[in-house]
Amino acid sequence: MENKGQRILIIDDDTQIRRFLRVALTSHGYIVKDAKTGREGLEAVAMFSPDLVVLDLGLPDLDGLDVVRQLREWTRVPIIILSVKEQESDKITALDSGADDYVTKPFGMGELLARIRAAMRHIVGIEEQPILHFEDLTLDLLHRRVSRDDHEIKLTLTEYEIVKNLAINAGKVLTHSYLLRTVWGPSYEKEVQYLRVYIGQIRRKLERDPSRPRHIITEPGVGYRLL
Repeated sequence: MENKGQRILIIDDDTQIRRFLRVALTSHGYIVKDAKTGREGLEAVAMFSPDLVVLDLGLPDLDGLDVVRQLREWTRVPIIILSVKEQESDKITALDSGADDYVTKPFGMGELLARIRAAMRHIVGIEEQPILHFEDLTLDLLHRRVSRDDHEIKLTLTEYEIVKNLAINAGKVLTHSYLLRTVWGPSYEKEVQYLRVYIGQIRRKLERDPSRPRHIITEPGVGYRLL
């Protein structure tokens, strides 16, 4: 199978969810291990070395956000949050804490599989991969060049920095505050409309149909991801 050898760790205290995910993911070729507490999950990440972690926020022993923060102290493994919490503030907090994506329960397996593929797609460090490809788009990090179908696209310095940050975190949702803080500085964290204007400009340059973007995807109220 196409996913043979890729390892997924499920950290969730709901026995039925763990069983369902284990069966569904195994049927798609993944190697699956599960843990029912935060501490078991942290130990399993060290021992199992997963390629991706699916994590519930409501664990019996540790707050799921604490698990995210502890993992981010020593690993870049992609983390997808699976939670009943659906407020934008919960999603933003989880993503800013280091999670890569956020899926709310109840969820469709097709959606979760797509999020898993996206999170796993670009986990190679940029030092090892200075040229990133996204279908018709290419980003040359070494020469700071963006092209579509081998035709260079002229971006301003700020536009390039936004695209670069999205590209090196491809598949991961970057919150408004993260992009504003990273590209413009901490004093701009609340200037969401400022970011929206730039995203609109970038889409007009990069997307074949800016009104139906294929690459820069909006996560309403939260941020953007690049696919």
